[in-house]
Amino acid sequence: MKQENIVHQENKIIPAQIEKEAKKALSYYPELKDIEIEFRYKDEIKKSFMQAQPKFSNLFKGKNSRSYYIFMSRKLNIEGDEFSMDEVPSDVIIGWLGHELGHIMDYREKSAVGLMIFGMRYVTSSRYIKEAERAADTYAVNHGMGEYILKTKNFILNNSDLSEAYKKRIARLYLSPEEIVVLVNKLEEDMEDSDKEKDLEEAEKETN
Repeated sequence: MKQENIVHQENKIIPAQIEKEAKKALSYYPELKDIEIEFRYKDEIKKSFMQAQPKFSNLFKGKNSRSYYIFMSRKLNIEGDEFSMDEVPSDVIIGWLGHELGHIMDYREKSAVGLMIFGMRYVTSSRYIKEAERAADTYAVNHGMGEYILKTKNFILNNSDLSEAYKKRIARLYLSPEEIVVLVNKLEEDMEDSDKEKDLEEAEKETN
């Protein structure tokens, strides 16, 4: 089915099918407001539904001038098991997109040479893949997307239509649901501590 592309905020290109989910995920990343990102369907992405990567055409520009792709597969095919994007709930897509935006946050911290080294290590080292994927999850959780990331992980790990090989790969390389909950709780505690400090500062100002 042909999808109509729309332009969002002048520098985001989003397939109409996932417009709502992409806008929701983007809303958690105000730092990416001025960054050009194209969400694009791709015929095949090995071992994943989605993949974020910088556009090579402006890789060597300044960090704030780079553009990025988030590629999405309409269908995931692993070991003969096929799973369609149309079968994925909206909140899970938001979580998936939030994870990929976490990758872009990570990419923005790297130089052009650093990104090239990252790419080489990603395809040759499972340990490096694990570090990169867990970093993307952490970015998403720290940006307030813990609930969505948790839904995405639970959807994958508890889905009988996805192959056991894919589930094991996700469990091995990404944050577990338990680790996500720990991060979310830590974030909430830090926010509470910050609010208490602000209240104390305000109280001190009032008494002086």
